[in-house]
Amino acid sequence: MDSLLRFLFLVLVLAPLLTPFLVVGAGAALAVRGYRLMMLGTLRWHPPSGRTCVLVLVMAGSAVLGAYAWGLMSSSSLLDPERICADRGVPGDHVVTRASLPVSSQCVTSAGQGTELVPWWVNPTVFVGLALLGLALGASVDAVRRKVRRAR
Repeated sequence: MDSLLRFLFLVLVLAPLLTPFLVVGAGAALAVRGYRLMMLGTLRWHPPSGRTCVLVLVMAGSAVLGAYAWGLMSSSSLLDPERICADRGVPGDHVVTRASLPVSSQCVTSAGQGTELVPWWVNPTVFVGLALLGLALGASVDAVRRKVRRAR
């Protein structure tokens, strides 16, 4: 169990660093696929292939994981959790609100005034990425079904 927690921690730490490479790589592969279709003159609408769906799954999944990890890491101080508000330079005595989804962490003053620590773009990226992930997953299942039907 301890090794699993270490692995998950490592994934969350490395995800924001690896996300840009995965998104750009999958995006470039999608662009090459589109360019090849355009050069062949078959740039008309047709259901996406399984490979295209997998590339979109990789892009969406890495964007979701990267944004989620960035949000979690931006709202925590690993060395001294009590000093996170002072380290960020925001008014607040202590961290009151923590939520996993949507990612939220606030520094709250004794007067009840709160300042959000998670960047504004994290939660929209996570939710749009999850929606795109679901659509790509459904499209991949459909692509596999079409391929199985054609094979019969």
